[in-house]
Amino acid sequence: MVRRTVMVAITLALVAAAFVLLCVNIGRGEFAVPIPTVVDILFGGGTKVQRFIVMDLRLPRGLTALLTGIALGISGAITQSILRNPLASPDLLGVTAGASAAAVTLIVVGGGGTFVGALALLGIPLAALAGAVVTALAIYALAWRGGVQGYRVVLIGIGANAMLVAAIQWMLISADINDVARAQVWLNGSLNGSDWAQVWPVAIGVAVVGTLALVSSFTLGALRLGDDNARALGVRLQSGQGVLLLAAVALAGIATAAVGPIGFVALAAPQVAMRILRTPGPPILASGLVGAVLVLGSDVIGRTVLPVELPVGIVTSALGGPFLIYLLVRNNRKVSA
Repeated sequence: MVRRTVMVAITLALVAAAFVLLCVNIGRGEFAVPIPTVVDILFGGGTKVQRFIVMDLRLPRGLTALLTGIALGISGAITQSILRNPLASPDLLGVTAGASAAAVTLIVVGGGGTFVGALALLGIPLAALAGAVVTALAIYALAWRGGVQGYRVVLIGIGANAMLVAAIQWMLISADINDVARAQVWLNGSLNGSDWAQVWPVAIGVAVVGTLALVSSFTLGALRLGDDNARALGVRLQSGQGVLLLAAVALAGIATAAVGPIGFVALAAPQVAMRILRTPGPPILASGLVGAVLVLGSDVIGRTVLPVELPVGIVTSALGGPFLIYLLVRNNRKVSA
């Protein structure tokens, strides 16, 4: 009972931290807005000018960062739990690279930026989501040998990621310089230009798929115990794995389609959440909240702390690289022991 109370308290603290960072993100800029004023505006107060700055100009960017962080955190938690490998995440397994390859192809070959009407808005995001799903299905098929094993998926995913990154680089080298510039902005994972039309699809996707992941928490917990124990608990192994992996890929694809690839959040968020809550496996809800904190915090650092403004994807990669090294060293010590 005490342990559950502590976990609830920590989860609520993560919710509060995400909300505070959202307010900080909204309040920072050329026209600074104090955090109490931001909170007042969010609940209907403030002047007309303040409401325009907060609600129309800055809130869509903050919500996009919040939602993509939640999506990546939950996606990483599902992937690491099913494959039982702390190094398993969509960006290392090639899923994010598949989304990026599809988007870059549309930009440099199909002229994604020249579509009119609805296609101008939905062309690149839908291409990125389709690329993520197709890549994940290919990796799953290649890793299948009467079942799916974690290390086999990781190895095949790393190989697929390398090939897709090489394909992206080849397209960038051979494409028109204007298309390359547009693709590079997208590939760095930028929140610039986020608006309400971009927020709603992400919000709906995260709400639907995230709810499915939370409902499947028991199945995910059973899968962490191994295939035999999961079957003994009444879990349909292959269908359970398939549905949850599809949810993880969908969340990663939605996040990547919205803002471009944001590295290492899906890798780090579940591990940080697991250590904070001291759970045997990555917790779904807490992982999403930690992901939101990481993306919001990185956006604040990239926009206001550094001498020049940097896309959020560059900041998360700079922070996540050392964490990946830490996980590799830690796993190596476990194997040696």
